[in-house]
Amino acid sequence: MIRKVIIPAAGLGTRLFPATKEQPKEMLPIFSKTAQGDMTVKPVVQLVFEQLHDGGLREFCYVVGRGKRGIEDHFTPDAQCIRTLEGMGKNGLASDLEGFYGKLESSTIMWVNQPEPKGFGNAVLMAQPFVENESCMVHAGDSCIISEKMDYVKKLLEAFKRFNADAAFLVLEIDNPRQYGIVEGEEIEPGIIKVKAVVEKPEKPKTNWAIMAMYIFHPVIFKALEATKPGKNGEIQLTDAIQKLVDWDLKVYAVKLDKSYSHLDIGSPERYWEALELSHRQFWKRAKV
Repeated sequence: MIRKVIIPAAGLGTRLFPATKEQPKEMLPIFSKTAQGDMTVKPVVQLVFEQLHDGGLREFCYVVGRGKRGIEDHFTPDAQCIRTLEGMGKNGLASDLEGFYGKLESSTIMWVNQPEPKGFGNAVLMAQPFVENESCMVHAGDSCIISEKMDYVKKLLEAFKRFNADAAFLVLEIDNPRQYGIVEGEEIEPGIIKVKAVVEKPEKPKTNWAIMAMYIFHPVIFKALEATKPGKNGEIQLTDAIQKLVDWDLKVYAVKLDKSYSHLDIGSPERYWEALELSHRQFWKRAKV
């Protein structure tokens, strides 16, 4: 059973400057809805947490860096804010915020500081004491999956267990996957790829199957990360550590998502614009159901 989630949220977000100069990029808003079905905007990192909580996860480790205090503040329940909203007659927003705080109070949350931005892989490695030799989930704090079904957490958990995997992660077919890690492998059954290679941001991708930043790992991933040398920009890439698992002949699988799923990624101005459009469209699709 997977109980713990590592959520790296320590990147500098320089591609989104100046908007992210004084606030974490993970706090940038995207469209969502309240429990009553009204339109609202939520920080991406909150949406990620709520989706994982709804999927049954209750133990979270956020890896943050300098200038990320806004995330910790947002994840600290504020009863006065709820009372203020109620006093203004904004009961829907107050109720929605109260629901978020209820999920926080039913969860265990740990904060780990990454002093220097040494890469996504290094952030995961820093959370090893939190995991304590258990299999765990890893989910980026600045991207998420949305769909009407919202069953992707369950899909990944089931695949990891059924194949007794050392690593399993989601992939989505992307028209231009050069800004993502991509997967090469054999589709051993509909929707499941036995991974033979993973490549981070290739100039000439051999497939269009892009890795979504949601993974489940056996604790062996930490040995792979320790053995992974820094790459471009002196950063340790999680993708390179996954390739080590493949090289060690361990069991690595990719779970394919179909076109009914959309990926929201705010890593650049262009992708943030797409995330806003996708989340707005998804909200109205659900509102009309």
